[in-house]
Parts: sequence; C-alpha cells; structure tokens
Amino acid sequence: MSTFFSDRSSRFTKRSSSGFTLVELLVVIAIIGILIGMLLPAVQAVREAARRISCGNNIKNLALASLNYESAHQRFPASWAPTDSADGWSIQAQLLPYCEQANLESNIDFDKSYNDAVHSQVNLGGELVRLASARVPVLLCPSEPNDVVRLDGDAPEHYPLNYAGNAGTWFVYDPGTKQSGNGVCTTFRGTKFGEVTDGSSNTLFFAEVKAYNPYFRNVANAGDLPMPTSPGSVAGMGGDFKATTGHTEWVDGRAHQTSFTGTFTPNTMVPFSDSSTGEILDIDWTNQQEGKSSTVKTFAAVTSRSYHTGGVNTARADGSVHFESDSIALNTWQALATRNGGEVLSE
Repeated sequence: MSTFFSDRSSRFTKRSSSGFTLVELLVVIAIIGILIGMLLPAVQAVREAARRISCGNNIKNLALASLNYESAHQRFPASWAPTDSADGWSIQAQLLPYCEQANLESNIDFDKSYNDAVHSQVNLGGELVRLASARVPVLLCPSEPNDVVRLDGDAPEHYPLNYAGNAGTWFVYDPGTKQSGNGVCTTFRGTKFGEVTDGSSNTLFFAEVKAYNPYFRNVANAGDLPMPTSPGSVAGMGGDFKATTGHTEWVDGRAHQTSFTGTFTPNTMVPFSDSSTGEILDIDWTNQQEGKSSTVKTFAAVTSRSYHTGGVNTARADGSVHFESDSIALNTWQALATRNGGEVLSE
C-alpha cells in the first residue's frame, strides 16, 4: 500500500514540476520585452540608413538629369523659366523627361503659366488628377513625413518636394536688370557650364528641404538688402506669413518653393514664435516673390533641411552626391553655394 502511494506521489510530483510557474512566465516575458526594446533602435537605425541611401539616389538622379539637360540645351535649366505670364516653371518640372517622367512632361506647355497646370488634368494610373498635384517620386525623400498632396478645399492642388535647386547665398533676382544670384540655378536664364568657374565638383546643384515649411514673403523692401548673420533676426524682417505652404509646389519656380539659399548652414533653426499657436517654428524668408514686382529685388533665406540625423544630402554640379554635416563651417557652405566666387574650399 505504501509503495502504491509512493509511486503515485512521485508521478504527480514529476508532472507538476514539468510546467512554468506564473513568476517564471512573467520573467520570460520581461526578458523578451527588454530584448525587443534593445533591438528596436537598431532596426530603426537600419531603416533610416536605407532611407538615406534611397534619398541620395534620388538627388543623384536629379543631378544627372541636369547634366543631360545641359548636354541637350547647352545650359542648365533656369530656376524660374520665363513664360507668357509672371509664373515661371521650376527646374524640377523642366527635368521631368530626363528622369523617366516624359509622360507627365508631355502634358506641360512651358510657354504658359505654371498656374495652368493647377487646373489642367492628366490621366495617371487611370485617374484624372490636376497635373500640379501629381506625385513625382524622384522629388521626394523617403524620410519625409508629409508626403501628402496639398488640397484646395477638398480637391488635390499641388504636391510637395524635398530637393531644391541652388539659387546662391542670398540675392536671387533683380527684375529690372534680369540679373540672378550666384548659384548654379539662375532665374530667367539658365547657367552655362562654363559659367561655373569655381568648378562643378565644388558647387552645389541640389540640396534637401522640408515640405510644408512655414515662411514669410513679400515685405518688398527696396534696394539692396544686407545678408542676415543671425537666424534669430529673420522673423523680424516681416512679410506675409504662410504657415504650411513652403516647398509644396514642384511646378513653381520661385525660390521659396523649389530652391534653397546658402544664407545659413544645413538644418539651422530660424525661429519664429507663432502667437496663434504658441509654437516656435523654423521658417524661411523671401523679400519678394519673383514675378510679383517689376522693381523689387528677390532676396531669400531658404535653408536646406532634412529629417536625416546630422546633415542633408546634396548633389554637386558634377553629379556627385555628398552628405553635408550640420556642423559644416558657414564660409565653406556658402562657398559651395556660389558658382563663381573664387573661394578655396577646405572641406
């Protein structure tokens, strides 16, 4: 009898000890949670590295498209191509057939205002949409969180972009003399390759910008304006405030939409305290929109920005791609932004 109970007790004990207790299960779950927490930043870092590489490929494609355009036309495209109105087309629009977007470009009449594209419709994937609201993949960074169409009421109106042309350091355009700034992307008349006397490998062509960036415009100060040296002074220069529409119109050749300037180094915070929301915004500024005055010059502080940690992707006039650090010296950045400044670079 005692042997029977002893054997039964032994079998019961073995079966009981073969499972997990609640405490052991909680410990295992906690360990798994810790491992996932340790792994997530690494996964996110790998994903961002992949997005940054994809972004670099996009901007390189635009640079190569610009070189192919120059080969065909003996000039780079103008940053604000002249039309029969005051609304000039962007470089990005002119490059469409050189970056596998010939079907979209075939719907554009470059002799007419880009505003015509806001209302003209094209068939994309079986759907009729406004041409200006078409999403152009090569113009968009994979890290851009606002990769969404801009609406006019409920209707798609414009699509944003993340790669802007180099309009120079500060001065952009004089409507009286038709003179342009010192960047590669010149207003009204495209730059010839021979005019890039600093060397194509020493001169920026494209750099990243953020979509839906806030900006001030059209304070219309007369004469020559000194370049601001302090980001904190820019908001006080005034103008009409636009909270969310900077870099949202890939068709528009004006500086605040499709260009950047080297006034400040990449990702410099240019602060504006928005009293209506209590937010501190990172702004751009332009004295006068191109084509909106026959006398007032365009000066612009349009900063290159990105969602990549530590810097921005850029492309130079020789087609090479460089990741420029936020810590780049201002004089070096501005030297890269000029096509004919004669500076000696010390990168």
